[in-house]
Amino acid sequence: MRRVLFSQRMLAFHALVLVIVPAFVWLGFWQLDRWEQRSAAVDLQQTNLAAEPVPVAELTEVGGDVDPGDRWRSVEASGTWDTEHEILLRNRDGSGGVGFHVLTPLVTGEGPALLVNRGWIQRGETALDTPDAPPAPTGTVEVTGRLHFSETEENTGLRNRDDLPEGQLLMVDVPMIAEGLPYPVYGGYADLTSQDPVPDPAPERVEVRELDSGMSLSYAVQWWVFTLVAIGGWVFLVRRELREAREAETEAGQGGDGRDAAPVAAAAGDRPSGDAG
Repeated sequence: MRRVLFSQRMLAFHALVLVIVPAFVWLGFWQLDRWEQRSAAVDLQQTNLAAEPVPVAELTEVGGDVDPGDRWRSVEASGTWDTEHEILLRNRDGSGGVGFHVLTPLVTGEGPALLVNRGWIQRGETALDTPDAPPAPTGTVEVTGRLHFSETEENTGLRNRDDLPEGQLLMVDVPMIAEGLPYPVYGGYADLTSQDPVPDPAPERVEVRELDSGMSLSYAVQWWVFTLVAIGGWVFLVRRELREAREAETEAGQGGDGRDAAPVAAAAGDRPSGDAG
């Protein structure tokens, strides 16, 4: 039996099982970890969205950035819009497809400005056009928005380019934008949710992209099922090989007994009886 279990074909199969079983187990735990991380992100988003608004200075500061744990928190600020330094963010989705987000600095009464995403507008006739955004109200306004940390290449996969039309960017790189402004800027930016007075017309409000935990938990279970299938297949093949080996030995033994018995029986039939002598 050892000869069967350690044949060249079975050794290859043993090696395959030893490779794929730990790999499948690891992939299952990897997907489980992804599910736990996504579930934590979903819980954070829902908790922060439900929290009461706080003054922006409580959650961010000049030269800093928004703590990831404070993302989606509602912040309040009052000040005046600086449309002279308004920026259009390219390739942003809205009800009419791909367009622009309008990023306008709100210079607060305390001095620093908060970059505020006022909402979505349609693109022009070509990708290089710079469409006109609905004007922001003049005078002092009070705004509320959902706070976000600065966009970077690491967390968006994007990178601002130098060949874009003037006044357009691909992402909200707050430190870079702040370098071109004549006043200090709070870290992070906010998606506008309300303002007083209410302008008409106004850019389309940015909808919350609610997170979900995805299919990672289901994928984890699938990998572990594949593990059981691999182990079950290995057990099945080993048992089959052993059974076939035993059957082959039995047949060989039965065939050998038949061949030995025939000559003996023939010799006994040919020998004369003792009475005849």
